[in-house]
Amino acid sequence: MPAKPVVVNSTPLVAFWSIGRLDILRDLFGGIIIPPERREEFLSSEREARRKVLRESSWIRVVPLEHPNRAAAYAGLDVGEAQVLALAEEQNAALVLIDERKARRYAERLKLPLSGTLGVLLLAKEEKIVSAVSPLLKALQEAGLYVHEDLVGYVLEMAEEK
Repeated sequence: MPAKPVVVNSTPLVAFWSIGRLDILRDLFGGIIIPPERREEFLSSEREARRKVLRESSWIRVVPLEHPNRAAAYAGLDVGEAQVLALAEEQNAALVLIDERKARRYAERLKLPLSGTLGVLLLAKEEKIVSAVSPLLKALQEAGLYVHEDLVGYVLEMAEEK
């Protein structure tokens, strides 16, 4: 794991789990941390399979907030998103992976290093962990990740696959 941790929200975690590619997160970052609320959300469906993944993936750590009240500062976010941002601040995160627009705006205002699920795909290609973004993007969409068509085009263009 990098000297500074990578804090992950549930959408990227669930997205990569859904396509059987959590290895991308592991290979890129060495390890990730999630707050307790995001662990519970991750386990909210397909509980046994997901619990097994967490048990067998020591590189995914659940880290509680040192100051739980800090999450209350993020008005308008759900508890999990607020915990992700608060944890990123407390841990002086190297990167925050979060897709939700309102949470991303908070992260930008806090000047937290930020990416999302699609940014991870681009980084994975850049680091030669994957050879192409397009099939993974398609798999994510088929697994239920909504991505606006304009963004699909932009990502494929950035990946030089358009």
